[in-house]
Amino acid sequence: MPAITTDLLSRFDVPGPRYTSYPTADRFVEAFGEPDYVQALEQRRAGPAAMALPLSLYVHIPFCESLCYYCACNKIITKHHDRSAPYLRYLSREVDLHVQRLGTGQSVSQLHLGGGTPTFFSDEELTELMSMLRRNFSLVPGGEYSIEIDPRTVTPARLETLARLGFNRLSFGVQDFDPLVQKAVHRIQPAEQVFALVEAARRIGFESVNVDLIYGLPKQTPESFDRTLAQVSELRPDRIALYAYAHLPERFKPQRRIIAIELPGAANKVSMLARSLAAFEQAGYVYVGMDHFALPNDSLAVAKRQGRLHRNFQGYSTQPDCDLIGLGVSAIGKVGATYSQNAKTLQEYQDALDHGMLPVARGLAVTRDDLLRRAVIMGLMCQGELSYESIELAHLIDFKTYFAKELEQLAAMQEQGLVVLGDTGIQVTATGWFFVRGVAMVFDKYLQADRTRARFSKII
Repeated sequence: MPAITTDLLSRFDVPGPRYTSYPTADRFVEAFGEPDYVQALEQRRAGPAAMALPLSLYVHIPFCESLCYYCACNKIITKHHDRSAPYLRYLSREVDLHVQRLGTGQSVSQLHLGGGTPTFFSDEELTELMSMLRRNFSLVPGGEYSIEIDPRTVTPARLETLARLGFNRLSFGVQDFDPLVQKAVHRIQPAEQVFALVEAARRIGFESVNVDLIYGLPKQTPESFDRTLAQVSELRPDRIALYAYAHLPERFKPQRRIIAIELPGAANKVSMLARSLAAFEQAGYVYVGMDHFALPNDSLAVAKRQGRLHRNFQGYSTQPDCDLIGLGVSAIGKVGATYSQNAKTLQEYQDALDHGMLPVARGLAVTRDDLLRRAVIMGLMCQGELSYESIELAHLIDFKTYFAKELEQLAAMQEQGLVVLGDTGIQVTATGWFFVRGVAMVFDKYLQADRTRARFSKII
């Protein structure tokens, strides 16, 4: 594995975006509202993309029975499952309003249920949700239809129900198998439970099983995380998402319950990342990118090899850069050259729908410069390389002139062994993959102008 120096650690122990979008969601403004989003939907309907390009759907289900202290998601902690039915009715209203603007039967090639805990919904409610979506959209054969799973909320019988409903991909939230870490973050789930569910998922025939892990949690050490890595390698999911914990207690109240002195330092976090890369490589996984691993025959690894990798609000994806409709409280969407986000509180979300309005609270209409920089950032984040000519042809610029200042900054990174600047493009090195967010940040116009980055997680 590449050597990580103390100088690099100190230089990149800074906050930075994860670039699931560009511009990043913190740049969304309330001046962009429901009329702007409606206009984007109607432009899609009138344009050539209406039937030719499939949609991606994201449905946010915010409810959780218990609080995980590390969580930064928009969630509502409750044991009252009777709250699901009213929420489902509001989702149906939101879908109806979209169909009025888009028309019925738009093709969908990607569906993701996130949260919260999507399996907070009962089997009957999930069945109703999927029936409602199928009535209004056309879920195409061969699409990716995934759902996030809290292992504490499902049984093998529930997994069979999910398969019957059309889900073909599961994502299990594991984070860490160590009992001490689980106790420190208030999420107790025995490894045996996860192993049994993954075995059941394979028996049922799900196309892909993903496991989420987090490094940088309280009580974690490189040695304790090694044990989790060994267990995950034995579990052998098709995909692994390995995230760095973002400790932002000033923004996310649940994180204030985490004891800060129990968090591992930057050197230990990088050690965990390096050991993860080595362990999963040895286990036969492909390092897809910043936080994703996949078995060589998984579609994500195939897309990486073929240069078809994309990045969206769920992370790396095999799906083309298509329009995304976000449904539910706080859900983010992307339609045409716009981003939008729904109201973050349940009351505001419901109030908008009660008035017959789409619950958009903020968003952004991207500029030509935004589109250009998004292409550069996503190229670096997804492929680890960039061709000047391809960017120049697509955006009608001279790359070296347009990005002269950025290339000066990258020259310093080249000296540190993070990138190689060639005559025809940029290549991220093996060492640079540890800090690829830092490389991408060089091209973030908004971030370069605003050095207040405390709202972001640390790069490492």
